[in-house]
Amino acid sequence: MTVVDTSALLALIDDAHPDHQALRRLWEADPGAWVLPWAVLSEADHMIRSRLGGRIARIFLADVAEGELIVEHSQPADIVRAAALDAQHADLGLGLVDAVVVAVAERLRATAIATLDLRHFGALELPFKLYPRDL
Repeated sequence: MTVVDTSALLALIDDAHPDHQALRRLWEADPGAWVLPWAVLSEADHMIRSRLGGRIARIFLADVAEGELIVEHSQPADIVRAAALDAQHADLGLGLVDAVVVAVAERLRATAIATLDLRHFGALELPFKLYPRDL
């Protein structure tokens, strides 16, 4: 299972992004293994609208609504763990979304996190591969 961060999701959607092909190959190999934490949704919607436009954002929303992407909804423990991670790594400025991505990956015992955010995720000691870095 791969838990998806906003940065990787944007690269997957944007065919002009330099990492698009690598992430697309990973997703196409097993789309059912990709899980989108609930906290990524609003950040992704905002970034897609501002960078790629409303039409692409509506396609993304329709894909989510149709189950093309599996959304993992909140568990109370995710917020507790995210708060602890953010406090533990206050020097990184991890924030809610990235901390929830890690908390969900831990809870689901994922094998990887898809992210281009190596400043945050690369600085953490995680038991997951980081795609596409670790391909």
